[in-house]
Amino acid sequence: MVSIAIASACTQNEKPEVKNYWPEAGVTYEIFVQSFADSNGDGIGDFNGVTEKLDYVKELGADAIWFMPIMPSPTYHKYDVTDYKAVHPDYGTLEDFKRLLVEAHKRDIKIVIDMIINHTSNQHPWFLESKSGRDNPYRDYYVWAQKDTIAEFLNKKVITLDSDNIRQWHDPGQGEDYYYGFFWGGMPDLNFDNPKVREEIYDIGRFWLEEVGVDGFRLDAAKHIFPDDRPLDNHAFWKEFREKMEAIKPDVYLVGEVYDKKEVVAPYLPGLPALFNFDFHYTLLEAFEKEDGMLLAKKQKDIIDFYQNITPNFIDATISSNHDQPRLLNELGSDPSKMKQAAAILLTMPGAPYIYYGEEIGMLGLKPDEHIREPFLWDVKEKDQWRATWIEPKYSTDETVTPLALQRKDPKSYFNHYKELIALRNSHPALAIGEMILPEQEFPKSVMAYFRKSGDQEIFVIHNIGSNDVDVELPEGYKEVIFGLGDGLNVNGNLNLKGFASRVYLKNI
Repeated sequence: MVSIAIASACTQNEKPEVKNYWPEAGVTYEIFVQSFADSNGDGIGDFNGVTEKLDYVKELGADAIWFMPIMPSPTYHKYDVTDYKAVHPDYGTLEDFKRLLVEAHKRDIKIVIDMIINHTSNQHPWFLESKSGRDNPYRDYYVWAQKDTIAEFLNKKVITLDSDNIRQWHDPGQGEDYYYGFFWGGMPDLNFDNPKVREEIYDIGRFWLEEVGVDGFRLDAAKHIFPDDRPLDNHAFWKEFREKMEAIKPDVYLVGEVYDKKEVVAPYLPGLPALFNFDFHYTLLEAFEKEDGMLLAKKQKDIIDFYQNITPNFIDATISSNHDQPRLLNELGSDPSKMKQAAAILLTMPGAPYIYYGEEIGMLGLKPDEHIREPFLWDVKEKDQWRATWIEPKYSTDETVTPLALQRKDPKSYFNHYKELIALRNSHPALAIGEMILPEQEFPKSVMAYFRKSGDQEIFVIHNIGSNDVDVELPEGYKEVIFGLGDGLNVNGNLNLKGFASRVYLKNI
């Protein structure tokens, strides 16, 4: 494959200005601390390990880090919290985390943490009190019902995109009372009809923003604060949550997980100004499968236009993968050409892209979730002092993944590909914050093409997501290639683009 070096409209003695477009359009790097970098040799990644690797995040070009759950929990994934104002001891101390924050901010890297408030662990002190008796002051912190009043619901549940659990009501083994837990019995739902619960949550937010100093929250399971048949109550809660958090930190960043179609997602925007775009992930994969280039471009334009009808101020958090989906390279049939092109699509489309740790070195992983979250490979095994060992990797091994230390030396590696694309995005406003305009001309089916425009900067992006060559006529004025992936030949404005090849053109004004 041929990767054309970045050019620019500047003179040879100038470099394009690199800007930080976070949160509107910056790049966020998602980290599972447990698997990222182990500083003390106990096999588990930790805060001090992340601190030591902040220069790597900066080298990649990311503007922010989203940490998967860091609070105490009985599970490896930590999505069931037992103490909202502490950190898991496996990861270090709160002082370690505060030092990480200071060092990240020195490097102009923002820190966003996972906030899990739909439910707690069934080992949280609140729940232990709640289940101890009907008269306990914490009883109403959760949702309880007598068995005879919910008998018809005990074995009924609509399967959703984010949960295949078939039981919502759970027996604590103490008689006739059942508690509600949307995801499973180990995660009892909090009762947000109780004003005391809401005040507890707002105080937790204050603690992390004011006393600790994080920059924002990723809100887990944001659609499920109230049951699905109460969407208006969900929308109202998040508006109130946003008001409370902005009163503490006016520039707080809030990104929500609302796993659904755009019509369901969009009404959350007034409360959660940034929302994950799961349609982007699934449509990207579908486009490659069908070799239908404009499928994703049209979908993305449709979503953006739809959101703008709700509010002009929103952040479209685009993803090509995350901790819940199989690794992108697996989804693309372990095809390096498709993997590199998927990265090129993500980072030249509008939105605020998220990169899941390890995607930038081509890590692999399939369900169950533990194996989508395997340890990062910093160096070859015998030299890798940072590699976590809490799990025996099944997919991302030295035999299947080239470690970062080796990829740094290879200009054609996944790592250098991601790094180049992020640098391209950060140095061209049209790619970061520009509007997306779909071309009027017809292209072969496998072509994905779109214009990006910001001020007087205009860019044309074209990808051939099929395996066969295509011939296209370039729009007038687009001659300067500022990024190239794969083989192609441009003769007098007629471009022959090989399979899984991409070009980004800057319009000469």
